[in-house]
Amino acid sequence: MTSLRKLGSSDLQVFPLALGGNVFGWTADEAQSFAVLDAYAAAGGNFIDTADAYSAWVPGNEGGESETVIGKWLATRSNRSDIIVATKVGSHPSYKGLSAATIKAGADESLRRLGTDRIDLYYTHFDDETVPVEEIITTLDGLVKAGKVREIAASNISPERLQASLDFSDREGLARYVALQPHYNLVSRDTYEGALQDTAARAGLAAVPYFALAAGFLTGKYRPGTQVDSARAQRAAPYLESERGPKVLDALDRVARAHDAEIATVALAWLAARPTVVAPIASARTVEQLPALLAVADLRLTEQELADLTEASA
Repeated sequence: MTSLRKLGSSDLQVFPLALGGNVFGWTADEAQSFAVLDAYAAAGGNFIDTADAYSAWVPGNEGGESETVIGKWLATRSNRSDIIVATKVGSHPSYKGLSAATIKAGADESLRRLGTDRIDLYYTHFDDETVPVEEIITTLDGLVKAGKVREIAASNISPERLQASLDFSDREGLARYVALQPHYNLVSRDTYEGALQDTAARAGLAAVPYFALAAGFLTGKYRPGTQVDSARAQRAAPYLESERGPKVLDALDRVARAHDAEIATVALAWLAARPTVVAPIASARTVEQLPALLAVADLRLTEQELADLTEASA
């Protein structure tokens, strides 16, 4: 049985891989999504990440499709108490920004789509610097006091605004962020390392990185001369043209061979071993893509392997 990890200062205990819900209702239809969710839960997974905006970017979608799929799955499987559901507010086309009214309305809509009475982990999706942190935290605290949200977290926020939020929570005795969702992986380190990571570490926040596999680049399927049929190919392909990308793939290949492991597993294992990181987020469109992600729970890289990957990605 894979041991669960404590999420920052909260009482939440999570599987070391968060299952990304961005594909549900987008590249994975309801049946595919249910199959992936079933397989993840069967392997001991309990941490599902989504957002109210998923997948508003798809023609014909309006946002909330992922939450709706997850809500239907929770209802049909009667397993709500076993699952840590994380969702986000602030990017839905009808609920943009982080004003008090938007957060409250967005939370109610997420609860409705998820078919639940509480959100386990509620993120501000993108910071809204037009709204004082005092208003944001006070509103989130109200959701916690009302029992609609268990714990709060932030994503896409500056170190300065994050620290100001934490200071206000501490000063006023209000709900305090327990986690941070940064953009972070082997080919994108400066998006987290530095002041943001230092702030998270000082505050005891758990990092739950998104784009953990760099839009699929760190699965190893993007190589010189290859064509990949994927909705995310345009985002992943530029890494091949960088100086860092091929070096990282070479290092991943060596470590993967040594462990007879998938390249994606090794990339996630490096991330899971980084300071503050509790559970990287990765999504699977099909059940066949899931084993390589789940295997991060059991893969332990040596200090030398971790150092080699860190050097290759510098």
